[in-house]
Amino acid sequence: MADTAKSTGAAAGAAGTGSAAQPGPKQPWVGTFVGLVCALLCTFTAVGMVIPVVPRLVTGELGGSAFEVGVTFAVSGVTALLVRPYAGRLAQQYGCRKVMMLGALVITMVAGVYALPLGLAGLWTGRFLLGLGEALLFMAGSLWTVGLAPQDRRAQIVGFYGLAMWTGFAVGPILGEVVYRAGSFTAVWIAVAVLPAVAFAVVCLLTDRIARGAQVSAKLLPRAAVLPGVSLLCGSFGYGVLVSFGALAMTARDIADGSVLVSAFGAAYVTVRVLAGRIPDRVGALRVVLISALVEAAGLALIAFAPSLWVAALGALIAGGGFTLLYPALALITIDAAPENERGAALGAVTSFFDIGVGVAGLLGGVLAEFSYTAVLAAASVAALGSLLAGRTAAARARA
Repeated sequence: MADTAKSTGAAAGAAGTGSAAQPGPKQPWVGTFVGLVCALLCTFTAVGMVIPVVPRLVTGELGGSAFEVGVTFAVSGVTALLVRPYAGRLAQQYGCRKVMMLGALVITMVAGVYALPLGLAGLWTGRFLLGLGEALLFMAGSLWTVGLAPQDRRAQIVGFYGLAMWTGFAVGPILGEVVYRAGSFTAVWIAVAVLPAVAFAVVCLLTDRIARGAQVSAKLLPRAAVLPGVSLLCGSFGYGVLVSFGALAMTARDIADGSVLVSAFGAAYVTVRVLAGRIPDRVGALRVVLISALVEAAGLALIAFAPSLWVAALGALIAGGGFTLLYPALALITIDAAPENERGAALGAVTSFFDIGVGVAGLLGGVLAEFSYTAVLAAASVAALGSLLAGRTAAARARA
């Protein structure tokens, strides 16, 4: 339990509104946070369900190529990238609850677009709407979470919020595979519509007590967000490659059940975040960034040259365990470096770099995949090492 003055005061600093906290009775911030986690979990489980289905739809039903699979995944990432900074500003100005509800509503509509017989153009339209809804819901929830979290537990609470997304990504592909095999594409689309509708209902029941006001940064890319963002981009490139091409790489080697790699990555991500979520708060963000980059790179390299599914799955576990603490560590660096009136915009901008990494992975990976899936995964391993330099420089600037 935390009193309203403490929670909203943290929110004003994190969101950069400049509004003073309003005194009031004690509020159960933990209950609100649990609601946010449930909403995010439902939404990203729906997002994860289509991961094993989309490649089948593109290459099988629609006659597309590996490059078009990459484009399909990249569309949502690029859209979210462009929308996230605006989503953060909307949440600061009009309230996190309203923006989250709008995002959930948009994602609910995506399933209907998937079901329409509009070919690749229709599928890409659905992915565009998905990126829009994801950006609105995730960014508003992120700012809400930062506002709720006690300062000495900020990295841990932000990390737990992110766990909901990654749990959805871990469970979603398995659930999507089960539903598809038991039913059809239509059965998957129905499930994908129901889950964000549940998220919408949950957010409707929450009360947004985070202070907001007119003093919102007009910058879409504050300086404090650039280097942490580049570091996150390098790490998320590997995730984007794994999602888009991991299963296809296994199929090319005559290895079945390659979709397990995404679930293994997500499971490791969730486990390490739960067990080690406070490490950035305790040992410092820079150390976490350096270790995360090295571990993720090692895991991706193992997948690149894996001769069997179990070796590739081990690589996915290692990569997921390495990547998991990168975002909360970089979020701490960003919050420390940004002026108060830019913190909300800076956090949104850093999060957008995740989408850049996934989008670039889809496009560049699609080109490389036409020649070799091993080359795609090896490139992802090298890119993960880029987090080292960018993260170290960002931490030095934050200290300065």
